[in-house]
Amino acid sequence: MINVKAQISKALEQGLRFDGRKPEDWRKVEIELGISKNAEGSARVKFGETEVLAGVKLAIGTPYPDTPDQGALMVDADLTPMSNPEFEAGPPDIQAIELARVVDRGIRESKSIDMKKLCIKEGEKCWLVSVDVVTINDAGNLIDAAGLAAIAALKDTKLPKLVDDKIEYKEKTKTALPMLKEPIPVTVIKIGSKFIVDPSSDEEKVYDARMTITSIEKGKICSLQKGGNGPISVDDISKMIDLALEKAKELRAILGKAKGAK
Repeated sequence: MINVKAQISKALEQGLRFDGRKPEDWRKVEIELGISKNAEGSARVKFGETEVLAGVKLAIGTPYPDTPDQGALMVDADLTPMSNPEFEAGPPDIQAIELARVVDRGIRESKSIDMKKLCIKEGEKCWLVSVDVVTINDAGNLIDAAGLAAIAALKDTKLPKLVDDKIEYKEKTKTALPMLKEPIPVTVIKIGSKFIVDPSSDEEKVYDARMTITSIEKGKICSLQKGGNGPISVDDISKMIDLALEKAKELRAILGKAKGAK
């Protein structure tokens, strides 16, 4: 029986991965905006063969009691069986819940949206922002793909026309969401003593530990999420953060050049 982890580890000792990449290399990253005519904002993100869609829908609702002068945000994730035979239809499982929470936390903790500007009438009416993430194909690194797709869709969002507190969804305005920052997640995994980004499906199956570091401009960290059963030292964490912050610059540059659907 082939020991996949041993083979991956041996290759990493030589600075290589099964697909020919170096440990710190991304696969080809593609971002396409405006893929849905019915969503207020949408995006498609590909990391190699991994493909994720994100859509934003806006509604009018009541502000939360503890934030009466702010709008509200919700992120959901659907890991579809068509993207991976291991995913099952039905209520979200632990992996889907974790993915949604990591993406939500990055957006929320970074304060990427000026939520006060989404308040229509304090304590009574506000904009509710719903982000739906759907997996199309899982070839590894869904967290980074989902996080990037979500922020791209939010940047693509235009508020629909509001008439007498009723939304005219077929009429979009030119008003964008009040975006302040761009939280970018980068997941670093540890296999043996080596660290890599943008893991493939095979690499995800054998990692010892995983950490997703979400950061905004100028390298400010806004959220961390550890995964895996393996321990990581303080030195490991420092190396993972340094690598993630450096690689986030590349994703941010790609996001800045993203264009609409053809």
